[in-house]
Amino acid sequence: MAVQSSTAIPEGVRQGDERLIKLSDSAVAKVRSLLEREGEDVSLLRVGVSGGGCNGLSYKMRFVSQTKRGDILVRFDDVSVIVDSKSALYLKGSHLDYSNALISGGFKFSNPNATSSCSCGESFSI
Repeated sequence: MAVQSSTAIPEGVRQGDERLIKLSDSAVAKVRSLLEREGEDVSLLRVGVSGGGCNGLSYKMRFVSQTKRGDILVRFDDVSVIVDSKSALYLKGSHLDYSNALISGGFKFSNPNATSSCSCGESFSI
């Protein structure tokens, strides 16, 4: 569940909530452990969409240390996710889950805006 924090939001960044993107408890736990492993240089998970992949658009995730003007910040306890405003149009209502399964494990997006997606789940079209 998204939790509001008392930490100030950087100028030019908007506060978002689970209507934009929702992380399952297992996704939050995995992101938290990956952030701890990355060290103190990074503190945010940037989730976005870019052109490419077998269906036209691809999901992108990376750790970053700073927000950019126009970003939308969604907090899940101590995990902060940022989405740029253009990607937000494609991601609105998406759910990010994580599975430890040996086969088909990893992060998985469930996007209500996607009209089709590839079998690996890394690209989609609208």
